[in-house]
Amino acid sequence: MQLLLLHLDDALELQPDFVQSCIMAGAHEVSDKECGRAVRLWGRRRALDALRRSLARIGSPSGDQSRLCFMGSGDFHHVTALLLSLALERARRPVTLIHIDNHPDWVHFGDGMHCGSWVNRALEQPLVEKVITLGVCSHDLKSPEKKGANLVPLTDGRLELYPYDHPPSRVTSSYGSGASFSQIDGALHWQSISELGEANFLDRLLGRIKTEAVYITIDKDVLTNADAVTNWDQGHMRLPYVLWLLSEIGEKYRVIGADVTGDYSTPHYSGNLYTRAMKTAEVLIDQPLRRRDKAAVRNINSAANHALLEVLSELMP
Repeated sequence: MQLLLLHLDDALELQPDFVQSCIMAGAHEVSDKECGRAVRLWGRRRALDALRRSLARIGSPSGDQSRLCFMGSGDFHHVTALLLSLALERARRPVTLIHIDNHPDWVHFGDGMHCGSWVNRALEQPLVEKVITLGVCSHDLKSPEKKGANLVPLTDGRLELYPYDHPPSRVTSSYGSGASFSQIDGALHWQSISELGEANFLDRLLGRIKTEAVYITIDKDVLTNADAVTNWDQGHMRLPYVLWLLSEIGEKYRVIGADVTGDYSTPHYSGNLYTRAMKTAEVLIDQPLRRRDKAAVRNINSAANHALLEVLSELMP
């Protein structure tokens, strides 16, 4: 396994014990905070293409190795689409994308990519057979059409979404029914993890993966406040359950790549005044305002990263 620490912000640097453990394990480190300020929250094609070229220059994992990347705040979750495309170039086989997140990341977004839109880019990859999103609890599901969600992949079966716990989502168009939902009286009723039961859901998940290979992306905002401190509103999953899911997936399927986001960092943006103002306003609307204790941020996030690193290292070639 090739281990990569991608420093687009200072989130990982605030966890020196974790960084040191990664370095001792042979991790590559790439620091590009200038690019990070440009693409944080969302980025235009030119900046994203430059970042992809930087990632490609790192060098491919040798032989059948896969790459595990830790990359700071969930504000950079759209970088997953770049990492996925590089992994697919190496693997050259159909994959299922396992997306563990408190947000569905499925909105429409033009001329670039948003941390809330990147699933659409992933679905454009010919080798991505299906995306399975799990753990969502956020208000993004309340009235998804009003928030710009692309729900068409739910209908055609290329996207399955299993909230951890969420009431039906109000919609106006017809989407029928799928493996993870049924439309009843103008609402999408979800197959949620809490209603199915965690053990039962795990069995269901393993049965829904039809490819031999998977790519895994984890945004730690899926976790409760006891297990992660993030820039976003957080979900109801506990870290031991996520680790169990990962272990069981790795036992049955080949993991061609994985990444982890969701560490807290103070936002910094570049670009013109309009761009910076738009991003700042979006954060004020979408991200909770709360004071964060620096020691708690470091200790909680570092502990989760150590645990994720240990489990993912065991299941990735």
